Amino acid sequence: LAEDNAWYRETLAELLDKMGMDCQVKIRHPGTSDEELPLTLDIEGEDLQVLIGRQGQVLNALQYITSLILNQQMGKWMPLMIDVQGYRFRRERQLRQMARRLADQVIQTGRKQVLEAMPANERRLIHLELRYHPFVTTESVGDEPNRRTTILLKPKE
Repeated sequence: LAEDNAWYRETLAELLDKMGMDCQVKIRHPGTSDEELPLTLDIEGEDLQVLIGRQGQVLNALQYITSLILNQQMGKWMPLMIDVQGYRFRRERQLRQMARRLADQVIQTGRKQVLEAMPANERRLIHLELRYHPFVTTESVGDEPNRRTTILLKPKE
């Protein structure tokens, strides 16, 4: 598996090089074992905002394309996450904080809050952050790519 991981890193580095990006790719494991998934590839360098794009759209596309290339070459599927300079960690923290803040607003005003359209993985974070909240619930409404998460009061029992 360690050889596969190095090959994943080299494949992404080659793809980024062909895109004209001056950066380094490092492997980060979610845990202490090579067997733990998903494998995370961190891209580091200067002026890499273009690799993130609006709401991480470029980063998500890069991750998808890289996964397709690697999975076709390897003949097997392996969960893979690509991050640029810690963007995914920062974005997750922002979304969780926003979810809690908006839940408080819903409780104070009694009015639902409709969030901006966001990708499924980000909507999922909102739902997970508030799933056990005693006073609010969440739902996703609309159609892709304009699907939005709504935070609303739970009905009184």
